[in-house]
Amino acid sequence: MFAKSDLRYTAQPLPPRPALTDAQVLTAARTFEDAMSTRCTTRDFDTRPVERAVIESAIRTAGGAPSGANHQPWHFVAIGNPALKAQVRAAAEEEEARFYEGAAGDEWLSALEPIGTGPSKPHLEDAPWLIVIFAQRYGEFDDGTRYKNYYVNESVGIATGFLIAALHQAGLSSLTHTPNPMKFLNDLCQRPASEKPVMILAVGHAAADATTPSAARIKKPLDQIMTALD
Repeated sequence: MFAKSDLRYTAQPLPPRPALTDAQVLTAARTFEDAMSTRCTTRDFDTRPVERAVIESAIRTAGGAPSGANHQPWHFVAIGNPALKAQVRAAAEEEEARFYEGAAGDEWLSALEPIGTGPSKPHLEDAPWLIVIFAQRYGEFDDGTRYKNYYVNESVGIATGFLIAALHQAGLSSLTHTPNPMKFLNDLCQRPASEKPVMILAVGHAAADATTPSAARIKKPLDQIMTALD
């Protein structure tokens, strides 16, 4: 929560980082690229527990993402309680059943077919943690007055990318899940109406026999996703 008295512009130096040569910069970039290239989505989770401290560390990383006016319009609810995970699964599957029974439309269902998704979501209970990501429509100062948040969707998207990368770097797997609609998550997670649930991340160690859809491993080559204007 922000205090109005703290919101004055003051310049300060960047945090200390090691100075790298051009060659070291390239090596570092490619090392991270190689590490992230092994990230893939799976629905198959091991029952091996994950310490809460690991989840907290990953969420702290996500909380350091850039955001519109530095308002940090996000909230992360980490669910490890088995009974609550079961409630999330039941509510999500109820929405998913309607989705797959016709609400999605033929084109959308056809697009999902190579991914192998369906209304059954056992991973929402199998994964040791569910992280529910909320976008905050507005914030409040310490005196209770509201302020507008800016670029909320963009900011939350960036933070979610940080979170997924941090979880992968910790050796964990994650699955993005977006039941539609998601208002049930406000009640289950005890979050206010001013926050919009954006996504559920199922998080844990991949099962020994975990698989991923082959279609999901097809990534566009660099020349299709980048234009360089040197």
